[in-house]
Amino acid sequence: MPYNVKEVVANKPSRFTSGHRMCAGCGAPPVARMIMRALKPEDHAVISVATGCMEVSTFMYPYTSWTDSFIHTAFECAGATLSGAEAAYKSMKKQGKIDNTTKFIAFGGDGGTYDIGIQSLSGAMERGHDMVYVCYDNGAYMNTGIQRSSATPHFADTTTSPAGTVIPGKMQQRKDLTTIMAGHHLPYVAQTIGYMNFKDLYEKAEKAIYTEGPCFLNVLAPCPRGWGYPTDMLMQINKLAVETCYWPLYEVIDGKYKINYKPAKKLPIEEFLKPQKRFKHMFKPGNEWMIEEFQKEVDRRWDELLKLEEITNKE
Repeated sequence: MPYNVKEVVANKPSRFTSGHRMCAGCGAPPVARMIMRALKPEDHAVISVATGCMEVSTFMYPYTSWTDSFIHTAFECAGATLSGAEAAYKSMKKQGKIDNTTKFIAFGGDGGTYDIGIQSLSGAMERGHDMVYVCYDNGAYMNTGIQRSSATPHFADTTTSPAGTVIPGKMQQRKDLTTIMAGHHLPYVAQTIGYMNFKDLYEKAEKAIYTEGPCFLNVLAPCPRGWGYPTDMLMQINKLAVETCYWPLYEVIDGKYKINYKPAKKLPIEEFLKPQKRFKHMFKPGNEWMIEEFQKEVDRRWDELLKLEEITNKE
């Protein structure tokens, strides 16, 4: 449905309020705020947030930054907790005990989604619960000290993959969770970011919330502490992630891939890496091979995505 972003979206009351304790320059709060704005004003929501940066910074009993119903759940079970709430809602509605429209949205960081929470997430998706799971991917276990996760990029410097004379940062490549979730044959899966006036993020959130069945959103959420960029560079980092094709914007609708943005001139990956201190060792003399290897992996995944779009949309 066509809409004026400024008049319809920006003027909606925020259901993720100010006063939270997230860091300046963090990518997660704008993501949460825009996703919550995708809800229709008359609809209620139940929010399940796994332990992590977003949970500890937006909820301190009895206070919360969420204006809808809020459930803090353990690191590993945001998917299971929310699927239980959704099942109870359906039962109560069938019995005539309630008569309202409630949407179910889970939020988890990459630690609680790619790693610790993937079992309960996969189970909730496979069972077909009418819910949306949102991963805010900041590329490490930021809340507990910037330890590497399976979402941490190749060669990144973290407290458990320190770049030094023995190892050059994280030795493994980043897990592709969006593709893994597409493999669950869900009605809607998307990868997005807080960029391009938030239009892509808002539209995908709206689709996910109002598509019947289990849906998944993977949203890149840069972290100034863990990535090492100035707090005022958040939107520039987001832009570079997209323009270098490190973080492509695409969706998978009933198995068909659709790339939402193809850069007219794809930037070299150095543009994304250079502003971040976690990659500074890659720019030291003699380490050029790391940048070359990183670029090859980005190119390989981008080419793979282009082929998936072509193959899945053939008549």
